[in-house]
Amino acid sequence: MWYVKFQKRCRWLALSGLILICIFFYFLLMDSIPDKIRIVAGREETFDLKVPVTGQVQPSQVQVFTNQSPAVSGEIHQGTIDAAQTVINMNDRFTLKSSKEGEFLISCKLFGIFDLKDVSVEVVSSRTVIPCGTPVGIYVKTEGVLAIGTSPITGIDGMSYEPALHIIQSGDYIKTVDNQVIHDKEELVERVNASGGETLVLGVQRGEELIQLKVAPVQTERDQYRLGIWVRDDLAGVGTMTYYTPQMEYGALGHPVSDVDTSTMIRLEEGQLYETRIVGITKGEKGSPGELAGVIDYQPSFRLGTVQGNSQTGIYGRLDRIPSGLENAEVVEVGMKQELETGPAQIISSVSGERRRYDIEIQELDFHSGNENKGIQFRVTDPKLLELTGGIVQGM
Repeated sequence: MWYVKFQKRCRWLALSGLILICIFFYFLLMDSIPDKIRIVAGREETFDLKVPVTGQVQPSQVQVFTNQSPAVSGEIHQGTIDAAQTVINMNDRFTLKSSKEGEFLISCKLFGIFDLKDVSVEVVSSRTVIPCGTPVGIYVKTEGVLAIGTSPITGIDGMSYEPALHIIQSGDYIKTVDNQVIHDKEELVERVNASGGETLVLGVQRGEELIQLKVAPVQTERDQYRLGIWVRDDLAGVGTMTYYTPQMEYGALGHPVSDVDTSTMIRLEEGQLYETRIVGITKGEKGSPGELAGVIDYQPSFRLGTVQGNSQTGIYGRLDRIPSGLENAEVVEVGMKQELETGPAQIISSVSGERRRYDIEIQELDFHSGNENKGIQFRVTDPKLLELTGGIVQGM
C-alpha cells in the first residue's frame, strides 16, 4: 500500500514540476519577445531575436526577408494574403521593410498554434538630431500641490492632532480646495487659514483617479490653521540634455523627474530649462553612484526653453535658443535599437566643461526589455573620464 501511495506522490510531484517548468518557459518567452519594434520607412531593418516562436505578419504593406533572402513581398491595402506566406521563424535572422509609415502587427505563436503576444511594428520616417551631452538646469512646477506625507501638529489647546492621517497619502496631488483650483502651496495655506477650522473638501489626484477627501483643519495659533501635511510644489536640479532637433525640440535626462521623498514621477504643470555651470563632481565608486553639482542662474538671460513633458524616458520640450557650445555641433541620423552592436563605442559629454567624446564598450544589449532605459549595458573605458568621474555619475 505504501509503495502505491509513494508512486502516486512521485507522479503528482513530477506533474507539478512539469507544469511549473511550462509556466516558467511561457513567461520567459513572453519576456523575450519585444512589445514594440521600430523600423524606418523604405529601409531594410534586420532582427536577430533568437526566440523559438513563429510570427505571422498581419495585413500591411511590408516585405519580409529570412536569412537575408526575400521570403514575402506584399502590397496589401484592404485585402489579405495567404497566412502561410507571412510566417516568420523568429529564431532565425529576419529583415523587415515597409515603404510607408504606419503600424502593423506580428502575431507570435508557440509551435505555430498557441498565441503568445502581438508585437507592434511602428514604421517611422527618418529623423535627424544634434547629440548634446550638455549639462542643463531644470526647474518644474507640479500639477497641483504634491503631498509628501502627514505628521502630528500641536493645537492651540496644547493637544497633539494628525487630521490628515489615513486620509491623504504620500504621492497625492491636491488640486482643489472646496472646488477652487490651487496652483501652489501658498494658495493651499491661504485657503486652509480662511477655513476658520471648518471641514474642507480637497480635490486630489491619486494615480489616474480624481477623488474628493474631507479634512478638518486644526487651529494652531490665532488666525492660523493647519492640516498636518508636508507638501511640495516645485523641484529643481541639474541634468544632461541628450539631443535637440533642427525643429528646436529637445530630450533630456533619459529618466523621469521624480520626487526624492515619494519616489514617484512628477506630474508637472510647467517647467523651464536653464544654462548651468558644473562646480563639483563626486566620483562614482562601488556602491555609490556619484553625482554632478551645478549652479543654476534663473535670470531670463540664462533661460534655454520650456519643459513640456515628463516621462519614463526623460523630459521633453522646446528650446528658445541653442545652448552655448552647440552652435556648430554635427547633425546625425537617429538609429534604431536593432542597429546597435556590442563592442567599442563612444558617448558625448560636457562634464569636463568641454564637449567631447569618451570611449566605452557596449557589453550587453537587451532588445526585449520592457524598460526602455535598461536596454544597453556598457563599461566606461576612457581613462580621462574614469579619472574625472569614475564612470557614469548621477546627472550625466
